[in-house]
Amino acid sequence: MTIFDLDGTLIDSNGVWLQIDLKFLEDRGLLHSREYSEYVSHATYQNAAAYTKSLFHLPETAAEILQIWSEMAYEAYAKTIRLKPFARDYLSLLSSRGETMAIATSCMDHLCSAVLEQTGIRPFFSSVTTVREISRDKSSPDIFLLAAEKEGVAPAQCTVFEDSPYACRGAKAAGMKVVGVYDSFFSSYQREMETLCDRYIISFRELLH
Repeated sequence: MTIFDLDGTLIDSNGVWLQIDLKFLEDRGLLHSREYSEYVSHATYQNAAAYTKSLFHLPETAAEILQIWSEMAYEAYAKTIRLKPFARDYLSLLSSRGETMAIATSCMDHLCSAVLEQTGIRPFFSSVTTVREISRDKSSPDIFLLAAEKEGVAPAQCTVFEDSPYACRGAKAAGMKVVGVYDSFFSSYQREMETLCDRYIISFRELLH
């Protein structure tokens, strides 16, 4: 069984969230830091919103911040975000081999549904698991274990594709094989990813054989 992350792995969306974060903070006259970006990049949306409220002492509730982010992101997920190069080709190859495929994502449910539909890849996946179902971020193995459980597959029989070093560690803790996928957002972690993962790829084109 193959389990795919969505943002930054199958779809080219991490830049969208960086722009959302920047605009959200700039609209409020606040400075954006590397430490802030690193935290929100691997936290659940709920935790990221709570952290943002606390760090910047914002008047909005965490739920209100989450709603603002969601509204800012929806049009991109429903209309403009594209697949990573050769991602569709690799999904088609696995499908032709009869491979079971699933999604395990931090993406908000409605954004996940929107981008899976507009990119046309939803039929490839037998299930979609989100962090909302476990209430923990992807540095924990829980989401990967739940994705495998849904399909009745042992963790040792699963391969996870991820762009985030935090999520890769979570997948390894689940006892799964991990393929790291390059994304510019985590480019500074490439050496770490190459060491951590069973394999590291720059492009899905490397797997088309």
